[in-house]
Amino acid sequence: MDLIAFGIVFLEVVFGDVPALPGPGEEIFTDQFAFSCGGGAVTVATAATQLGVRAGISVLLGDDLGSRMAEEHCRRAGIDLTPSRYVRGPVTGISAVVNFGGDRAFISHVPRQPGASRRHSGHWLEVLREHRPRWCYVHADQGVAPFLREARSLGVRIALDVAPNDIDDDKGAVIDCVRLADVFLPNSAELLQLTGAGSFAEAVAKAVTWCPCVVVKRGGDGAVVAQPAGTTHVTDGIRPGPVRDRTGAGDAFAGALIGALCQGASITEAAVAGNAAGSRTVSVLGAVGEVPMERLMAAPPSLAEAPVR
Repeated sequence: MDLIAFGIVFLEVVFGDVPALPGPGEEIFTDQFAFSCGGGAVTVATAATQLGVRAGISVLLGDDLGSRMAEEHCRRAGIDLTPSRYVRGPVTGISAVVNFGGDRAFISHVPRQPGASRRHSGHWLEVLREHRPRWCYVHADQGVAPFLREARSLGVRIALDVAPNDIDDDKGAVIDCVRLADVFLPNSAELLQLTGAGSFAEAVAKAVTWCPCVVVKRGGDGAVVAQPAGTTHVTDGIRPGPVRDRTGAGDAFAGALIGALCQGASITEAAVAGNAAGSRTVSVLGAVGEVPMERLMAAPPSLAEAPVR
């Protein structure tokens, strides 16, 4: 397998653009709406698969609607679910996404049980040793560094992402993870938050001392590829068009970048592929676009036939 993306799954209820969020007791309407599935693992694997890369996800799936939606999407997209683990009960998160004012806001819920946490390093290690992918994608977090060290020992290359809450929880743990990565993929705000630098240029210079290749996602402004030999601003691949929902654009960028690297692209060529994937993602509602509900409502939960481990 070329890539395994590790993480959690979200069922997304996505509302298209509205003028503003409603106030107390207020109701607003939009004619743009979709059910989708998200979480970095699914979105990354989707973008990589669209480039012809053999990709799988290692997530927890249960007997909830979000799990069934993820399975349906992966079946359609050709994403391998073999590295995933099935458990009893609801495990997927739920996010209501509202687009407004040129951005979006989230209200999210993650079931409060051990199976819903993304820190499954024991199972992740088993998956890594069994499948030996060329690349793995994972978020920096507390307890992830041992997993990354094992990946390096197996010759698996590491694409590392981060989120603001990861940095808030334990900045030192995140930096430990960055030092083990082959490619680090923050956005501009995350990079500034992590480094504590006073300027973007200073933040990039500091991050390159931790990781030999830092690719900073800058949305509609493309990406900055930073290496010890220099920095390149990559804008090729960006496609002008209406922006419907920015959810998952950074993850799609990461997946396409990894997919292009698997096919022998240089890091700047891979960033071009990432820009193109991000542009496609913002043109649809949901991180991977709309997932049709008709088959899900008629089908029995797949957990009944899946091994529970």
